[in-house]
Amino acid sequence: MRRFFLIAVPYVWLLALFLIPFVIVLKISLSDVALSIPPYSPTLDLSAGWQGIKDFFAALDFENFIWLTGDDLYWKAYLSSLKIAVMSTALTLLIGYPIAYGMARAPEEWRATLMMLVILPFWTSFLIRVYAWMGILSNEGFLNQLLMWTGIISEPLTILNTNTAVYIGIVYTYLPFMILPIYAALERMDGSLIEAAEDLGCSRAQAFWLVTIPLSRPGIAAGSFLVFIPALGEFVIPSLLGGSGTLMIGKVLWEEFFSNRDWPVASAVAVVLLLILVIPIVLFQRNQQKQAEADQ
Repeated sequence: MRRFFLIAVPYVWLLALFLIPFVIVLKISLSDVALSIPPYSPTLDLSAGWQGIKDFFAALDFENFIWLTGDDLYWKAYLSSLKIAVMSTALTLLIGYPIAYGMARAPEEWRATLMMLVILPFWTSFLIRVYAWMGILSNEGFLNQLLMWTGIISEPLTILNTNTAVYIGIVYTYLPFMILPIYAALERMDGSLIEAAEDLGCSRAQAFWLVTIPLSRPGIAAGSFLVFIPALGEFVIPSLLGGSGTLMIGKVLWEEFFSNRDWPVASAVAVVLLLILVIPIVLFQRNQQKQAEADQ
């Protein structure tokens, strides 16, 4: 019974907070928009008995998914979101890995302080931090004033309301999610392996690429997923820093729900977005399983 309850708790959690909401969204995606409350039809009427259930399922269709394939806006938004999420993940990895490596190689008494500095931004509201970047990146903001004061530029740069500002916001926001898994992987690594590689003739750079990088691969993969998944569906950062010129699926999803009040199409967009996220996760898990079986 103890083993059963230990396993049941996370499964009940997933059932209540993921599977049931997903089924509701999937059902709405198969419905039709209607001027009613809720703004879609059909709705399940149990008072009609079995015939009501049959009529309910008979009215569901895939017209909203067909609509997505016929409108350029949606697939362009998906492609744009994928591009921004991939590039943001790569930039976060390039910045986060040296920081994590430095933390793992720092004296042990400094590691707790360094970790606190990494997670310190989480003590401030996410929305406030994004608004702060709006002030920094604006034409009259701190960054342009600093660059003009140093003489690097003669007139303000247009950074706000561009994709560059979106990249800056995403990298800044999700950098801790990249640093912490890589740091955990590097901290567990046995330092004698580097010494052994150098004794066998490897230079420091060769030992880093042949030993450190492969051993930290689980942390890299975990950090990349932790950045890529929320960045793909990001809404606040593109809306505040990217402006109207930035096309991301999170903005399209918000507009369908709240501006157009088209819940069925918005739910179809959300279902497709979830499928896009699930596919690489499943492939990664299969790859990890194959590697584990090969190591055994």
